[in-house]
Amino acid sequence: MSGFVFSEKPISIESGEGATLTAENGTEYLDFGASYACTPTGHCHPDVVDAIQEQAAELLYVQGSYPVQSRTDLHGKLGALAPGGIENVWLCNSGTEANEAALKFARSATDGTKIVAAKRAFHGRTAGTLSATWKPKYKKPFEPLLEDQVEFVTYGDTAELEDAVDDETAAVILEPIQGEGGIHPAPAGYLEAARECTEATDTALIFDEIQTGIGRTGDLWACEGYGVTPDILTTAKGIASGLPMGATLCRDWVAEAAGPHGSTFSGNPLVSAAANATLDVVVDEDLPGNADEIGGYLRDELTALDVPIRDVRGEGLMIGVEVKRGANRVLRDLALEHQVLALPAGRSVVRLLPPLVLEEEHADQVVTALADVLAPKAESQS
Repeated sequence: MSGFVFSEKPISIESGEGATLTAENGTEYLDFGASYACTPTGHCHPDVVDAIQEQAAELLYVQGSYPVQSRTDLHGKLGALAPGGIENVWLCNSGTEANEAALKFARSATDGTKIVAAKRAFHGRTAGTLSATWKPKYKKPFEPLLEDQVEFVTYGDTAELEDAVDDETAAVILEPIQGEGGIHPAPAGYLEAARECTEATDTALIFDEIQTGIGRTGDLWACEGYGVTPDILTTAKGIASGLPMGATLCRDWVAEAAGPHGSTFSGNPLVSAAANATLDVVVDEDLPGNADEIGGYLRDELTALDVPIRDVRGEGLMIGVEVKRGANRVLRDLALEHQVLALPAGRSVVRLLPPLVLEEEHADQVVTALADVLAPKAESQS
């Protein structure tokens, strides 16, 4: 039944440690994306494991109306770590739920109804977030959705964005770096322009940091690297080291008018404990700094390769390698020939999203693997 959502890979994973996954047959794989950016602290970081075990022995669940220390701590921690001016936190179970809440909050807090989103964007799979997602393959089986309330603009085109945002607009939702769409960082000045035109029209600016957040791009939040603070910021994936959690962070003016919203498992004690430990490790071990250093080294080494690569782009340890052959074929060869697991981002982009505990030797291993897989001799044999 798992194939209903995912195409099942021919590798059965049994355990993980740091940047390594181990299959049932004992083969070790370097994880450069198999975990969808959900393991910033690496697999089974001892501090995260200890926090989960301690909380599991005390309390697994109680509904969100009753204060629980791990949840209370997490609210405070996220509020303190959020970009300045964003102190309100709503917890949920996934990135799509975080974005769904963001869109609802924006609609409640403004007089607008229109949502402006970007081409190539991916924001989730619920009816609302799917409506703001660009790629037809995700949307077509479920149409009609809410397309008549969403206007898509070309990512990076400031003039087109400014023309689209008007007094009828409730929200502009953007990824600071587009992930699923091919690892496209926002061009210089683009997010600043988004901030200016949303402020001028009393529109909520939403930054989807589901994939870019929790240190991945070299800053705790990618928007900090651009010097732009949104009204609403969403995060998930790495926030609890792989356990299911998302969060919607927002400014006071949004929170005060957000309207009723809830979730049965919002901030459950176990996952909150994992998230607290994850954030502590990310900050205490300066994983954003490591992502910046090792990510810069990795991009430089990949750019220097004398093999058919069209482009290397990204920030920190969120890297896209645009290749001249199909990305899926490259990924197959990386896994089978070099025990490196990665992801596609479209037909021609190999997406690298390793744990932020990555070391230089791991980066070297991937550079060597890609050099071999992409070498002309390999192309002539395929």
